[in-house]
Amino acid sequence: MVALGGALGAVCRYLLGLIPLGERYSFPFITLIINFAGAFLIAIVAFGGAKYNISNNLNLFLKVGVCGGFTTFSTFSIEAFNLLDRGSYLLTVGYILASVLLCLGAVLLGKIIIS
Repeated sequence: MVALGGALGAVCRYLLGLIPLGERYSFPFITLIINFAGAFLIAIVAFGGAKYNISNNLNLFLKVGVCGGFTTFSTFSIEAFNLLDRGSYLLTVGYILASVLLCLGAVLLGKIIIS
């Protein structure tokens, strides 16, 4: 279920990435839209799945597979929200900062290694 959902999510992300915006836009609008949509979808799956008691297989297909293949930002968003919802404000801020800074650091490290 995870592999099937992951394939679907990855293909959807790829196809959305083909939308031509032209060279004049330097802001990654498509990625922002993909991340927003993924965060929205994982929230629907997580909260709707709990409310309507969806099967474990469907949950794995949608949440881990589709959302994971489409974007990992959706997982980040739901995890940060859950921390915030539990009142773990310092952990929430730490998680958000660590996620952003570590990912930017990984990009920088990759650039340094490749350069």
